[in-house]
Amino acid sequence: MNMTKRLICLLLLAWSAAMHLGAALQNNAPRIKYPGSKCYMYRFTLKDKQGTRYDLHQPQRFLSRKAVERRKRQNLPVDSTDLPLSDRYLNTLRNAGVTVVGTSKWNNTVLIWTKDRQAAAQLAQLPFVAACRLVWESPDSIIPSAEKMKIHRNFNQWDTVRTDRYAAASEQIGMLKGQSLHEKGYRGQGMTIAVLDGGFKNADRIPAFRKVGIAGTHDFVYPPSPSIYYETDHGTKVLSAMAVSIPNVYIGTAPEAAYWLLRCEDQESEQMVEEDYWAMAAEYADSAGVDVINSSLGYNEFDDHSTDHRYREMDGLSTLISRSASMLAQKGIILVNSAGNSGMGPWKKITFPADARECLTVGAVTAEGRNAPFSGVGPTQDGRIKPDVMALGSPASLISGRGTLVQDMGTSFAAPVVCGLAACLWQALPGKTAMEIMQLIRQSGDNYSHPDNVYGYGVPDFNKAYLLGTAASATAIPAPDSSAQNLPAYEQ
Repeated sequence: MNMTKRLICLLLLAWSAAMHLGAALQNNAPRIKYPGSKCYMYRFTLKDKQGTRYDLHQPQRFLSRKAVERRKRQNLPVDSTDLPLSDRYLNTLRNAGVTVVGTSKWNNTVLIWTKDRQAAAQLAQLPFVAACRLVWESPDSIIPSAEKMKIHRNFNQWDTVRTDRYAAASEQIGMLKGQSLHEKGYRGQGMTIAVLDGGFKNADRIPAFRKVGIAGTHDFVYPPSPSIYYETDHGTKVLSAMAVSIPNVYIGTAPEAAYWLLRCEDQESEQMVEEDYWAMAAEYADSAGVDVINSSLGYNEFDDHSTDHRYREMDGLSTLISRSASMLAQKGIILVNSAGNSGMGPWKKITFPADARECLTVGAVTAEGRNAPFSGVGPTQDGRIKPDVMALGSPASLISGRGTLVQDMGTSFAAPVVCGLAACLWQALPGKTAMEIMQLIRQSGDNYSHPDNVYGYGVPDFNKAYLLGTAASATAIPAPDSSAQNLPAYEQ
């Protein structure tokens, strides 16, 4: 075994040990009683949308101008999934004494909170309710939120590389030939990216993020945090890979894009309700007019193992989160989702919603271009190639919630490297549709001629994708999977 391979093995062993140690420490960490009395959240699926005060002939009444324009630009219809839920049905639920936490118009579902399980059972019998499912139960105890960490306001002297503008980020963008887009002037300007994550600790305080174009924030977790900037720094690291621009220290892949920071991951427990939060965040991103979504989140196992997902569900439609993700391209949005880090565990496969139809699922490779052992693999249950593409994630260079340059491993950090460049490519080729841009990225992969379910279509070359896009007409691009059209619609 040569020295490089030995170092990679040592890094992976250290990462695996750290993951297990972290889990063990979390399990043994001091816990506090969950505040308040026992409570529950239920997902109500409604039968139709009769009683909504909106109609498809006036989409501007329920969609933002940017959302409508994005659909028109890509010749995409506004359909019944876009219609808000029935006011009559929602008022009936509210008048019954439960709290409506949120809704998903794409899935025609309502998320309600209550302390009374019997009340939920009675509401499930209403004639407009098609199904009712318990998706969250307050845990007996939780680990209290971590103290606010101190931040470093300046980088270390040795973090500056005067001969390289990208410095610490050079390897991960260079692997994808992303600098070529930046050199042509495509750095994400005019594009909007939504980041769906669990928190963005200190991103409002760290000087490195000061010039990031934050379009807005929203918290979908119930009850919401006092601030998304108090939560985990996982989203901070993800955001840094795209948005930070400090020449000779660190430059992300889309430093001139605008960003929506959307919290939809609950750190206190792992329960099915997080899929509802994710769907709500994706719909909010659509309404806000975003072009691209980065989701470095994935689910397959929950605290209540009776609700764990099964391989047979991995078809992009069976789970609420993947069904929602599969709709995004039909709304004109590119979804970039991490493949998940289950490759070395019993699950092995990609996690949900990485099985979504017409999204870019990103796995992780080492600096040598070999697939990282932890990176989740395909195929989907219906036989589609997954992951789609690969990027450096073993390890990636990032900026932590302390404001320091760090290296971390995971498909979570490979995804935003691709996501930022996807936004830049779309800026360069504004006449293309979401599905055409995703297909160009697949076509540029170094494994495109013989894709497999470990490496996907390979590591994309964004300069090649740009050249393919400028040389070919839209009709010359291979058609995407037509099965993505088979998505649910609801009666008005």
